[in-house]
Amino acid sequence: MFIGIDHGTTAIRFAGDRGAFKLSREEATGFTIRDLERLCPRQSIEGIAVCYSMGDAISRITPISRVTDRGVVSREGAGKHIGGGTRVFDEIWKSGLPAVVIPGLHRGSPTDSRFRVYSHQASPEKVGIAYEVVHDLGGDVIVSDISSNTVTLLVSAHRIVGAIDACIFAPGITHGALDVDAIRRIDRGELTANEAFQRAGVTYTLPEGERLPALALFAAMEVSALRVLNPQALVALAGTMALVVAPEIERLLGERMAVYDEWCAARGLARIARDVFNGKRNILGLGVDEDMV
Repeated sequence: MFIGIDHGTTAIRFAGDRGAFKLSREEATGFTIRDLERLCPRQSIEGIAVCYSMGDAISRITPISRVTDRGVVSREGAGKHIGGGTRVFDEIWKSGLPAVVIPGLHRGSPTDSRFRVYSHQASPEKVGIAYEVVHDLGGDVIVSDISSNTVTLLVSAHRIVGAIDACIFAPGITHGALDVDAIRRIDRGELTANEAFQRAGVTYTLPEGERLPALALFAAMEVSALRVLNPQALVALAGTMALVVAPEIERLLGERMAVYDEWCAARGLARIARDVFNGKRNILGLGVDEDMV
């Protein structure tokens, strides 16, 4: 069996061929390799694809034994640090099971160079989402993942062109871009930039009745923005909020679209693990280490 592990904002999700389960980030601090037996016996595990944080220190899909500092430039920055993701990564590394680490999208990635105006485009689990959607819909897709944050990716001719990260444009439930008010509060020393990022989502900025319409509007705007580069791309939504906001996004864009649930990333990562350990050396334009021994 091949397993995908999605390091999400609120939970770590695990998926295999015949099942899936999740642990909250807090629960994951007690993770052991035996937890994977909820999916299959340990001896049946043929390969794992794992994510960690932003994945911005690697640009290729790399065996876990060759990754230093868990594949990140720094643990500091945008996001909440609990320790569950670290525990899962380290337990996989110590287990000796065959595993690869998925990179995020950043300035070192083989995306359209114009997207490199920003240091970070998307975290590694978004690659898993895109891979699952491409498997179903074909090689020209725009995927908007809407949950605690909102990140939208474009794939053209089976290659990731680029992505719009949560720090830049559309808000999520919890996270969002820093506006003028947030910058002023940071300058006054009232909070850190990371704290501002974690309070820029619609939960903190809008009355309850306005939150879902705003999520839908800005996700639709990101989709429309990426359509500049591929007008014919099919659209898919993923994440915990996808089903909730899908009708409004469809109304705004005037089209039907595929909707995936919160397990899309983990399933896509399991699919990546299967393909990589069976010899595939390119995943949506991202290279795979030549020597996978």
